[in-house]
Amino acid sequence: MIRLEKRAQPSQFWTFATPFLAVIMTMIVGGIMFAALGSDPFEAIRTIFWDPLFSEQFAAYSRPQLLVKAGPLILIAIGLSLGFKAGIWNIGAEGQYIIGAICGAGMGLAFYPSESFVIFPLMILAGALGGWAWAMIPAVLKVRFGTNEILVSLMLVYVAENLLASVSSGLLKNPDGMGFPGSRNLQQYPAAANLEIFQSTGMHWGVLSAFIAVIFAYVLLSRHMFGFQIRLAGEAPRAARFAGVRPSRIVFLCLGIAGALAGMAGMFEVAGPAGQITIDFNSGYGFTAIIVAFLGRLHPIGILFAGLLMALTYIGGELASLMLGIPSAAIQLFQGMLLFFLLATDVFINFRIRFSKREVV
Repeated sequence: MIRLEKRAQPSQFWTFATPFLAVIMTMIVGGIMFAALGSDPFEAIRTIFWDPLFSEQFAAYSRPQLLVKAGPLILIAIGLSLGFKAGIWNIGAEGQYIIGAICGAGMGLAFYPSESFVIFPLMILAGALGGWAWAMIPAVLKVRFGTNEILVSLMLVYVAENLLASVSSGLLKNPDGMGFPGSRNLQQYPAAANLEIFQSTGMHWGVLSAFIAVIFAYVLLSRHMFGFQIRLAGEAPRAARFAGVRPSRIVFLCLGIAGALAGMAGMFEVAGPAGQITIDFNSGYGFTAIIVAFLGRLHPIGILFAGLLMALTYIGGELASLMLGIPSAAIQLFQGMLLFFLLATDVFINFRIRFSKREVV
């Protein structure tokens, strides 16, 4: 008979081992899925994880794209991880990402065609404030009325998507676009463009901001009193209250930081790789960042590597769809398996498997 026995203390070994086990299990089950779809599983896994980095045919293009894709994932996941550590479940980063993009693009287009050097910094500020304001809605409702931040933040994603569709066809629509929805191309507006810092590296200001956020979060969680309060609020809420930690303050700060970082990610994306506000601008980064946060164990350094890994699956998945004909839905399912297997294997952190003989009654 197989049963689960609760551990006296969480296992440190399994805490670090389960992300690697989840990746291996994802490869195995994903390979079976690819085989069922008629593709060579080994070739599919190699195309996703190896070719973007080491193939002579694709690496020159794919390596810079690794940073381009990882930047927003890391930036959003860092913000989410602070709230998750405190037991605040912000599932609406996608909406904050969209609103940040709208506000950032709106700020830049408001000055068109000025070439002032202050436009891009103002766009960053507008994007951060837009994401912050959108995150404050579930924060205020939670603190004042005790609503569930999971439901409120998630529902606000759909509101943000409708706002995106509205401004794409109205307020921010390109007057020279012959009636097609979508804003001006910000990459063609030098004062508002998020250009590469180093040519052909993929390193733009959004990627640099993601690396700065990793350092900031590491110092905050390991060296600052607020970081201690975040961890205490998540691990021992009653002890946190006795220690004088104000739950409302934690809610506002964690959701605010997460919203601001998600908004910045949206602004950097719309001014850089995406280039313009369109109806289908959002690409699911806000939801994928949840996987990145948990795969990285809510630790800034772990999130950095998890973001790069998830970005690799994006790029490799596109190659697999193009070269092997694997449906994009299958690639998305493959990415989702990472979170599924991570949550499944996390049970070993607090429980151990015991085998015993069935008792005969």
